[in-house]
This record gives sequence, C-alpha cells and structure tokens, in this order.
Amino acid sequence: MFLNDDFLLSTDWAKKLFHDHAAKMPIIDYHCHLVPEEIYENGNFKNITEAWLGGDHYKWRLMRACGVPEEKITGNASDYDKFVAWCQTVPKTIGNPLYSWTHLELKRFFGCDLLVNEENAKAIWDQCNEVLASDAFKRRNIIANSNVKVVCTTDDPADDLHFHKLIKDVEDRFKVLPSYRPDKALNIEKPDFAAYVKHLAEAEETDITTYAEMIAALGSRVDYFHALGGRLSDHALDVLIYAEADEDTLEATFAKALKGEALSQDEINAYKSETLVRLFHFYKEHNWTMQLHIHAYRNCNTNMFNKLGPDTGYDGVNDLNITIPLQQLLDRAEKADDLPQTILYSLNPNDFPALVALMGCFQKESAGKIQLGSGWWFNDTRAGMRNQLTQFADGSVFHNFVGMLTDSRSFLSYTRHEYFRRVLCEFVGEIVQRGEAPEDEKLLGDLVEAISYNNANEYFKF
Repeated sequence: MFLNDDFLLSTDWAKKLFHDHAAKMPIIDYHCHLVPEEIYENGNFKNITEAWLGGDHYKWRLMRACGVPEEKITGNASDYDKFVAWCQTVPKTIGNPLYSWTHLELKRFFGCDLLVNEENAKAIWDQCNEVLASDAFKRRNIIANSNVKVVCTTDDPADDLHFHKLIKDVEDRFKVLPSYRPDKALNIEKPDFAAYVKHLAEAEETDITTYAEMIAALGSRVDYFHALGGRLSDHALDVLIYAEADEDTLEATFAKALKGEALSQDEINAYKSETLVRLFHFYKEHNWTMQLHIHAYRNCNTNMFNKLGPDTGYDGVNDLNITIPLQQLLDRAEKADDLPQTILYSLNPNDFPALVALMGCFQKESAGKIQLGSGWWFNDTRAGMRNQLTQFADGSVFHNFVGMLTDSRSFLSYTRHEYFRRVLCEFVGEIVQRGEAPEDEKLLGDLVEAISYNNANEYFKF
C-alpha cells in the first residue's frame, strides 16, 4: 500500500527497528542551507508554492524534463499556476524519490492523503494554504515540531552572524548554529576575489594586504564562529588539485590577485591547497569537524546560468581523479598533526570505494574520525543511500556513521530523515535476514539509534 506505515520496510526486523527505535529519535540537521534571517523572523509561508517550490532545483529539474515552460518554474507565472505545473509533473515521476518525498511531506505536515495530480491540485492548494497560515506553521515551529534539536546553517566567514545571536535569545527548543564555509576566500581565480578580501577585512575591522594577513583574518573568523557555537566547516571542492608553494610565492600570488592580474593554474592550485592546509590547522585546534564536498560540476548550461544564475538546477557530476590529490592534502595535514575530524562527500558515487579505502588510512583518536558522507544531492535516493551504506559497511565501521542531513533550503525537508531511517532499517533488516547478523534487538536497536541520532550528537560536540 502506498506510503503505509511499513513502506520501504521489507522485513519484520526492518519494521521492528524503524517503529521501535529509529522513528523516535530526534534530528540533528548538521548541514543545510536554511536562511538564519528567515528562522529568526519566524513568519508563515504565504502559500504552498513558496514553501514547496521556492528555490527547490530538485523539483525544477523534473519540471523542465516534463516540458514545463520556464515561466511556470522560475518565471513570472502566478504561484497557483506554478503549483498546478508541479502537480501535473508529479504523476510522471514514479521511481524518482521526489514522488515519495512530495507525498510524504503532504501526509506528515498537512495530513493530506490526496495523490498529487492536476485533478487534486485545487483541493491540495486550499488544504495546505489553510494549514500554512496557522501558528503551528511559523518557520521555527515547523523545525521544533519536526523533533529537530540542532540546525547548522551554511555561512561565509565574513558574516556577522547577527541572526544566530538573535535566535539564541528567543529560541530554546533547538539550536541554530553557524557552519564556516570559506569558498569565496579560496576562489582566488574569481573576478570578485579582491572585493571579497575587502569585505572580509571590513568584517574583521582590519586591513588585509598580504597573504599572512588573509590567513590571520580567516583564523580570527574561526574563533568568532566558535564563540557562537560553530563546530563545523564546509568546503565545496568541485575540482581538487594539490600543489605546494612557499610563503614568498603565496604572497606574490595574493598580491597579483588583489591587483586583478591573471594567475596561472599552478598559482591557483597552490593557493587553494596551501590555504586549505592552514584552515585545517584552525579546525583541528578548535576540535571542529571539516566537511569536504567534492566533484560537483556546476553551471553546465551557460545560457541558463547567464539568465538565472547559480543553484537553479543546471549542475552535474564531475569525474576527475580524486585519490592522489586528496591523499596528498590529508597526508600533509596529518604529518603536522593538523587533520581534524573529516566527512568526505563525493557527488560521484564511483568515488565511494576510493574514499572509504583512503579514510581508513587516517583513522585515529576518535571513533569514526574520518567519515564517508551520506548520499548527497544526486545520490540522495533510495539506491544512492543504500550504495553509500553498503560501501561504508563493507570498508569501514558502519556503526560509527553520523547519519543523514537535509542539505536543503526547504523547511519541509525533514521528512528526508524519516525516508533515510526507513532505508537504513531496510538495509539492516536484510543483513539479519541473510544470516549475517544475529536477531538481537539490543544490538541492532543500538546500531539504528546511533546512526539516526546518537553518533551525530556525540561526534559534533554541540
């Protein structure tokens, strides 16, 4: 039966583990793209289109694949027309996780069991909008009512974290903590790099005219984030090429960039590698966890990038070599005892075996110090999750996995944790059914609860 209590749970043990263990655990959403200002202001969504389709390039891609005109996706069509266009798309998406996610969100948040299609669009629109107007659906109440204990946003080092401070004063049901994402400080090849350095200097109330001053400012911002509860960093390493350079070369490269002069690829690679190594030191010093998101291939459609900008559904998967440059980067930090807790994500699932093998070379000090990150983006599917779980279990200590995150801009995406936990319990139930694990509820229940919540709670030290 569609989305019944046991959907995805194909064995008796899967059902027991989900209903008696996984389902009750709180949520730590340790990586997302929610906007702190929206969390603080705690407003209601004006309608289901704003809540469901605003900024959701997962849905936009499927709508485009079904021939929906861009006017009804990111254009000037009415919110109702955009919603109807999504309802027309959904029946065609069976087999895609968004078919399940869409109906799961409808069921869990709005108590609506209607199938999403054009015929039901008006009824769903009316029912959802009525619910969204209630106090229970103010943004912070959505988070609290989803049993979320920690939300980690994604923040630039130059951010003043003003809204994180305000949230702390008004919200005691859950924490909203910053995560340090210094991509703009690393992307020295970008035309706006010099302007960013000036922005960072203003945030620090200092001058940044040298590479040494740049690193000092980034370290000071780590201190600032830490004082406000930040315990994670995040890096988008779409292309990973390791190179070394001495201080004189780095100073010369930095000076050229501030003047807007062209840089060689070798200079760019060395600046990024050496800056990462210095950031690793700061993270290790503060006992942070570092996240490396590798192998996105961004903005593949030039025409649409020029029209709509980034993060609009035109990214792909990169397939460059990863083992050698990542080994060089991690080993450089390890030799200086500067390797922090690290979660390795790749958008290319072909990288998973190499990442699992490599992370085993750097484990020490704490359980699961180096992790294979959860199925991310295009791998955020039942098949992708099972592949990630299989690779982790085959090549490392599955029990140490810190579990799921939303990586989302949507306040309604917490049902993805339920979806993941069902896939997790399905996976463990099959291990038991094959006779590879004992029928021991204490053992198996502890495993599922650890991956659902307890590991993240202990690992990140919030």
